[in-house]
Amino acid sequence: MIALSVSRLILLASGFLVAFANLSFARHVLEVYPFNSANAGFLISLALFLLAIIVLMLSLVCYRRTVKPVLVVVFMLSSATAYFMDSYNVIIDDTMILNVLSTDIAESLDLLSLKLLAYIAVLGALPSWLALKIRMKQYDFRGALISRAKLLLAAIAVIVISILLFGGHYASFFREHKPLRLYTNPVFPVYSLTRFAIGANRRDSGELVPIATDAFIPPHPGRELIIMVAGETARADRFSLNGYARETNPLLQQENVVSYTNVWSCGTSTAVSLPCEFSLMGRDDYDKSEARHTENLLDVLKRVGVNVLWRDNNSSSKGVASRITEQNFKDPAINPECDEECRDTGMLADLQTYIDAHPQGDIFIVLHQMGSHGPAYYRRYPKRFERFTPVCKTNQLENCTEEEIGNTYDNTILYTDYFLSRVIKLLKNNAGEFETVLFYVSDHGESLGENGLYLHGMPYFLAPDEQTHIPLIVWADDNNPDIDIEALRRHRDDKYTHDNIFHTVLGLLEIVTTAYQPQMDMIHGVQHR
Repeated sequence: MIALSVSRLILLASGFLVAFANLSFARHVLEVYPFNSANAGFLISLALFLLAIIVLMLSLVCYRRTVKPVLVVVFMLSSATAYFMDSYNVIIDDTMILNVLSTDIAESLDLLSLKLLAYIAVLGALPSWLALKIRMKQYDFRGALISRAKLLLAAIAVIVISILLFGGHYASFFREHKPLRLYTNPVFPVYSLTRFAIGANRRDSGELVPIATDAFIPPHPGRELIIMVAGETARADRFSLNGYARETNPLLQQENVVSYTNVWSCGTSTAVSLPCEFSLMGRDDYDKSEARHTENLLDVLKRVGVNVLWRDNNSSSKGVASRITEQNFKDPAINPECDEECRDTGMLADLQTYIDAHPQGDIFIVLHQMGSHGPAYYRRYPKRFERFTPVCKTNQLENCTEEEIGNTYDNTILYTDYFLSRVIKLLKNNAGEFETVLFYVSDHGESLGENGLYLHGMPYFLAPDEQTHIPLIVWADDNNPDIDIEALRRHRDDKYTHDNIFHTVLGLLEIVTTAYQPQMDMIHGVQHR
């Protein structure tokens, strides 16, 4: 077996990564800087620039005893990153890493494919095996130091010369086209992983920070029964209630609902949006680490005496329900409606029993859907809801037509329509004992191939409207004295965000606290305008 120095192995590994793991980066760069006589020199220098950056990055951690295990980790990470960027056009930032760590086994299996295994085998396992097999040259300390110094100086020289020769192009690249850097592999994923690790290990007191400690419910006639459906990956523009040409909401269309048309999410992933929508912070001030150690809406409701229940058919509540009753309905032992996967409608099983078992106090129930979670949209609904055809029967969306992807996704919305109609039926059955309300809101939207982008999770400043424009629907029984549906309908086109949810729920439950902001209440705040 050939013998190589550590510096030579770093250079070869960096060249491999630039040539084979950066197709997405190259594609996005060429969209901005087409290969022509004006850009050819810059594009060649940019490839060398990236090579030099990777060399510098690896040189920090690769020494005679560490080079092989480090390269194995880098090759495996970059191969998986390359697959998801090449296939779905996603960016691997710290939020995406949080999403990965928050994903359960079932959702992970949805992402498995032969193409993914091929990427890992060819771009990850094969170069890792070769790196492990290579025999390392033995140098004394002085020889190793000289070899490393030459490599570092050469890398720095490439960077400096590239910028000097093509200063105008690099000024444009760094100032006007910053998002291009997010596709550099493995540079940006490693940066994101480091940033995530630092945030995860940030020191804190460990104590839960209370909010709205002055909250109370004054005596009032009637009891509230509110079911909040936390939707998953639903787009506002795919609801026929909002003007979509296809009839994706045939059952809700028959109910006296208000469907809001101008609502925007806190984030582009469940791991961010779900905790954020129950938080008092609001999107502009939201901090994932701080939120983990701060009370949320459900804590306030529990403290003032509301009976709070969380039922989950998704991966989890992302910590939102960690201090209240939380039930996992992805378990067939609990969910009675499971075929190839457990269905959202199963969360309604024995819910009436729970309601009847709480004869005192208001009731607030959250049902966290599996909804329209991709990429295996075809698994998200029972076969009888496959109204729109042909469908995409794979998780490799790039192998399906735009029509097939759209049809399959629309079938998931059709099933959500059915699920929400079942929730309304349950609420109607309890209207004699309670003032009942359905409050449905999605966590984020979804890209379905527009501009070559799939799924969700893009950095918010880059995310298209498809990932942030979400549906929100309110239904109340006709005898509810606190809600004027017609008044709400007049404001259905007003702009709202997840920031409004905290205050709207407090208003629905008539909770008094200085934390409540009436102008943020979507329901009671607008009825008096």
